[in-house]
Amino acid sequence: MGKSLMRKPIQVKEAVQLVTEHAKLIDSEVVRLEDTYGRILREPIIARHDVPPFDRSPYDGFAIRAEDSLGASGSNRIEFQVIDEIGAGHLAKRGIEKGEAIRIMTGAPIPENATAVVMLEQTVESDQTFTLRKAFENGENISLRGEDATEGEVLIEQGAVIHPGTTALLATFGYAEVKVSKKPIVGILSTGTELLEVNEELEPGKIRNSNGPMIAAQLKRMGIQYKSYGMLGDNLDACMEMVETALEETDVLITTGGVSVGDYDYLPVIYEKLGAEVLFNKVAMRPGSVTTVATLGNHLLFGLSGNPSACFTGFELFTRPALLKMMGAEKTYMPRTKALLGDDFTKPNPFTRFIRAVWEMTEEGPVATPAGFNKSSAVSSIARGNCMIVLPSGTRGFTKRMEVDVLLLGVEEGVSTWDL
Repeated sequence: MGKSLMRKPIQVKEAVQLVTEHAKLIDSEVVRLEDTYGRILREPIIARHDVPPFDRSPYDGFAIRAEDSLGASGSNRIEFQVIDEIGAGHLAKRGIEKGEAIRIMTGAPIPENATAVVMLEQTVESDQTFTLRKAFENGENISLRGEDATEGEVLIEQGAVIHPGTTALLATFGYAEVKVSKKPIVGILSTGTELLEVNEELEPGKIRNSNGPMIAAQLKRMGIQYKSYGMLGDNLDACMEMVETALEETDVLITTGGVSVGDYDYLPVIYEKLGAEVLFNKVAMRPGSVTTVATLGNHLLFGLSGNPSACFTGFELFTRPALLKMMGAEKTYMPRTKALLGDDFTKPNPFTRFIRAVWEMTEEGPVATPAGFNKSSAVSSIARGNCMIVLPSGTRGFTKRMEVDVLLLGVEEGVSTWDL
């Protein structure tokens, strides 16, 4: 165990591509509409009928024949006789004739012969009549059948994340049951003799396990449940046994700690004993350079750093897109945008650096400010941050108000390309 492990760093882009290339698509299932929020579509949403399914009124007002309003002006008001009133879900008793109108509510079908809708505020009413001071064109203020969607049209491609707007669309077209991806089974195992349970008192040389609960919360944010395999000290046999058990019960195993180059870091040895293929064991990034990812059959094994910020960053950059890819998501990465740097960051960057930051909109536009202490062991900046500033390798420092790239955290879906 004492010999050093040879590691050759690869670029972030290459690491992300390797992980997603090895993420195997999992099976689908059919669930009820009310259970689809946050799931990934495994079928396109196709319009089963026109929307709207008939010509309808977008306003409360009066349905008229447009030709009857010709010549109307402020000095030549034209009068109409109101013969009926209809609300949404109801039909007129008959069509209208010359000089007639029907009082109509928003969403109600356009009566026969009517070719325009006059909004209430455009009229002067008196008993069963009203007058107009302007002429209307054919089709004015009418929502035409199929203007929103036509029967057979593909509205949402498979691979989209179902959000409330998607749910409305599914309900509109009668998708009471929806084909979605199953969720991968994910295991979490924290390693390190220095770790204490959350409810334990601190002891000299010990720290509470924050990585396990943090990863669990990151998974929950994705709507993915997890199996916790607790914490293990630096014992090779115990770690090996627990990893073998976890692999029998999960699709993806996330371990935290045990991936650096010390005498007590067992995961590289465990991967070797399992016969797993290590995709990479070092990435040209800060924090999280010792992030390690391996495959065993259809399993993905993520060896994330024991340092909290490095662990958090490794999950967001590598584990999250892999899980989305397994579920067939079309967009798998964090949304990327630009912002002005809110403070100086003069540290040189031999590797690509990901800085926990706070993104906010100001009078100058979007600004991203480092969230405080930013070493790989930091916890406080993770809690404060809602984004990550990306500073490319080879740069010698950035000053306030320079434009930087920003990855937004906790957003439903991101762009489908990666060019860091």
